[in-house]
Amino acid sequence: QAQLVESGGGLVQAGGSLRLSCAASGRSFENYSMGWFRQAPGKEREFVGAISRILGNTYYEDSVKGRFTISRDNAKNTVYLQMNSLKPEDTAVYYCAASLNVIPLITATTYNFWGRGTQVTVSS
Repeated sequence: QAQLVESGGGLVQAGGSLRLSCAASGRSFENYSMGWFRQAPGKEREFVGAISRILGNTYYEDSVKGRFTISRDNAKNTVYLQMNSLKPEDTAVYYCAASLNVIPLITATTYNFWGRGTQVTVSS
């Protein structure tokens, strides 16, 4: 069983950058595809991006393509979300999640474990 803890959130001005980290405890981190989701007030949780467990292929939601980058360091049991050119509409609680699927999917229910989230606020 994996336990996930996000960090790195905060308040940033529009156009700025943040790097979120998600540290996983437990065994076999490399066996999980990792996803990032976000949830803004009054909205449903939405897929942001993911990185696959074997080849490290990355997938992104259209609105973040070219601005966000996901990477993983299996030696540190950590996945990262580098967010550049942040916009006020990126404001949300960001969650990382772990999936046993070889190819990570955009559907939240396909993820087995979740962190508690970290707040990202982008001011205009």
